[in-house]
Amino acid sequence: MKNIVVQNKEISILTINEDDYISLTDMLQAKDGDFFISDWLRNRNTIEYLGIWEKIYNPNFNYGEYAIITSKAGLNNYKLSVKEWREKTNAIGLVAKKGRYGGTYAHKDIAFEFGMWISAEFKIYLIKEFQRLKEQEFKQLGWDIKRNLTKMNYHIHTDAIKQNLIPQTLTPSQVNFVYANEADILNIALFGKTAKEWRDQNLDKKGNIRDEADVNQLICLANLESLNAHFIQEKLTQTQRLIKLNHIAIGQMKILIEHNQSKEIREHSGKE
Repeated sequence: MKNIVVQNKEISILTINEDDYISLTDMLQAKDGDFFISDWLRNRNTIEYLGIWEKIYNPNFNYGEYAIITSKAGLNNYKLSVKEWREKTNAIGLVAKKGRYGGTYAHKDIAFEFGMWISAEFKIYLIKEFQRLKEQEFKQLGWDIKRNLTKMNYHIHTDAIKQNLIPQTLTPSQVNFVYANEADILNIALFGKTAKEWRDQNLDKKGNIRDEADVNQLICLANLESLNAHFIQEKLTQTQRLIKLNHIAIGQMKILIEHNQSKEIREHSGKE
């Protein structure tokens, strides 16, 4: 469940089958007068739009029932509910939900069309706020991908330790000791200190050394984790690997920083 605010109206958004569905029930609060979603559904233009959308995205759409509904749409005595529309045509663009987040939801394409029925101004602000939400999600996704990349590579890294460095006769405490050293090899190669040293120097911070890393460091760290797993498989000692990883970290960070500086110069020149 996500929310956006359009002209002081809070509007809910649900994710259904990886698509965004916007609450028409919430949107209806912005409509002047006493109206219902069924009033919008009785409009012939609405039915034609819904039918076209379903034909494109819904292989199970019932064209026969749709033709009957189309022939009646627009008549003064004709009423159509969301439930009837879904049951008769197998439509997927409109969804009725019960419970805490109950109400009628529509696929974002249809919700934007519904916004025009409320007012042209409302539709513009609806699209604007929805796009703003998507931009925020995209930025967060980019950070999560980079963070998760380091986590996934860490599993590869620890698997390599299990297969190549830890004899089966080791006790659990010895296993943990080896893991700690291996994790800190990467920290030393990139940050110049162990996780404990960083914590001792940053008692006011709640996270760890990797939580405080910037994007460039996370990218470099992901590469170092993969390389370290490869070096472990080649039977290199910790000392040999630390020297190699530190040399690689210095080279990669130089490239990443120089690339970002060049990019900023280009963008700044373009603005001028």
